[in-house]
Amino acid sequence: MKTHRVSVFALFAFLLVLPAFAQDGAKETAKSGESWSEYYYVNVPLEKVYPHRLGYVISYRKGGAQLGQAYIPMKWFSKAGGKGELIRLATGTEWPYMTVYYKDGVFDHVRLFVRASLSHESWGNLPPGVPGDEKFDIEDLKLEY
Repeated sequence: MKTHRVSVFALFAFLLVLPAFAQDGAKETAKSGESWSEYYYVNVPLEKVYPHRLGYVISYRKGGAQLGQAYIPMKWFSKAGGKGELIRLATGTEWPYMTVYYKDGVFDHVRLFVRASLSHESWGNLPPGVPGDEKFDIEDLKLEY
């Protein structure tokens, strides 16, 4: 009977101590940075998407009530593994947005989530006076926040 109590106590003590070792292992992994990705992303809500023969002019929401503009070249979307991906959203309540990915703090690629229907209010026609072709000759995307 006494050996039974000792073995139950030993098992209980083991079960109490086991989570402490598991947590120490998790802390070591987090400290070493092995589980951290070199990528981070920023989701940006879009106001309007203007198609252009050389790409897309994006009007996006900055901090407060201000709008920013981004020029995304069509060549970024032309090949697999390029700098851009166009994802067409079906009908629903989700508003168009873009996700900008950075690798080690430097722009890597962008994903545009836009409505499939060009009649959706998020699509627009380019207003007159918007700067032209030279704005699409870029290699990275710099957003203002």
